[in-house]
Amino acid sequence: MWQRSVCVGLLALALGYLCLLGPELPHSALRHLSASLLGGLRRARSLEGRMVAAWQAAIVRPARGWARVAVGVNACVDVVLSGVKLLEALGLEPGDGKNHVVLNSRQDLKEAFTHFMEKGAAAERFFSDAESFHHIAQTASEYPGAQLYVGGNAALIGQKLATNPDLKILLCGPVGPKLHELLDDNVVVPPESMQERDEFHLILEYQAGEEWGQVRAPNANRFIFSHDLSNGALNMLEVFVSSLDEFQPDLVVLSGLHMMEGQSKEMRQRRLMEAVASISDIPTDIPIHLELASMTDQDFMSNIIHQVFPLVNSIGLNEQELLFLTQSASGPHASLASWSGVPDVGVVSDILFWILKEHGKTEERASDLTRIHFHTLAYHILVTVDGYWGNQVAAVAAGARAAGTQACATETIDTNKVFLKAPLEFVTSQIEAPSKISLNPDEPVVHWHREGISFHFTPVLVCKDPVRTVGLGDAISAEGLLYSEVYPQ
Repeated sequence: MWQRSVCVGLLALALGYLCLLGPELPHSALRHLSASLLGGLRRARSLEGRMVAAWQAAIVRPARGWARVAVGVNACVDVVLSGVKLLEALGLEPGDGKNHVVLNSRQDLKEAFTHFMEKGAAAERFFSDAESFHHIAQTASEYPGAQLYVGGNAALIGQKLATNPDLKILLCGPVGPKLHELLDDNVVVPPESMQERDEFHLILEYQAGEEWGQVRAPNANRFIFSHDLSNGALNMLEVFVSSLDEFQPDLVVLSGLHMMEGQSKEMRQRRLMEAVASISDIPTDIPIHLELASMTDQDFMSNIIHQVFPLVNSIGLNEQELLFLTQSASGPHASLASWSGVPDVGVVSDILFWILKEHGKTEERASDLTRIHFHTLAYHILVTVDGYWGNQVAAVAAGARAAGTQACATETIDTNKVFLKAPLEFVTSQIEAPSKISLNPDEPVVHWHREGISFHFTPVLVCKDPVRTVGLGDAISAEGLLYSEVYPQ
């Protein structure tokens, strides 16, 4: 990098010397030399620096922003620490990984953590044994270096939105004394949402290249588990919906449905039907965003697709949730067992298109779903049905910027701490005749169109040494929503 800067500096000196001592040079020659200098200066800026500058120019507030946002219904305290160090503190030895839908023992915890660490993938599981979980939670919270944070998708999204002083935030969820202490002053919690004890979630982080036994993590990520009965039963959903009349929000953000996987199948189905009834009570002129999270039960995911998706206007999800969604509903590329490296943009695009075509709003279908915010480590895509959402260039850029700043824990993106991981060329579909797109760092938000549906793609500047990965998806979705504008219908 320094060699390139020296070359450009010498070029600038040479041009200045010629202008001073060679006035007889033709103006055309001087213009040509000036153009060469500017080109050299532009190339001297890193790809990352050019992208940051382009994002800054693109990120503008919508003409009609939100004033009051209601968020619910999962909230907890996150205990964040090194996964490997916790497992060692529990006396567990490295071994083979194995996926477990529900964790019933420490052995299950070790195997599931190893399984996902090897893939570098995020996951969330329910720990069924209350006594064993509380012992593990105590060990975790007392471990040197363990940190306590606001947790739960709803609380994290509310906390992120609350950093904007112009917004008023209502949070409904099981809020205990520690969580209430951690929340921003701009977050209003109804008295009915307060409870005597906090719900704790354990966040086991690992870094890129970190090793445990024979396993080496390909990138930084986290494994989450809990024995959370309040969030698991969506205890605060009815409180949330009943609070909307008084609060009068102009946007509702809903999350926590995935927490019901810890319930029995009968209880889960009954509670989902009650949730659908409650969501249906929200006035249709208030847009609803649903934030998804890691799930393992395909039947439950299918029920959410068919029963909840038509009631919401927008959803947010990552690559693991997207693949599980298409597998659960026999969508495109459902035979793909897992992602290999950076998810193929064409495959992702096909699945997102299918969701809106098959489950989104059309003239024939009574569905409100018109927007999907997809995020993976290397890039984001915002997909919208034409005519319903505006300012999406700014929204997708803002989400990508938030990923870079939050992961590195910096106020602005430090280009020395991030790198470009997204493909420089990709195709927009693996099913239909695709367009081939080459990424231009000076115009990092790419747009394409497919049968009345718009796609906005931007790369992410990935943090080289992430400080914290938990809540990254929630921060991305919150920032994307903050810069989005819904058109009145």
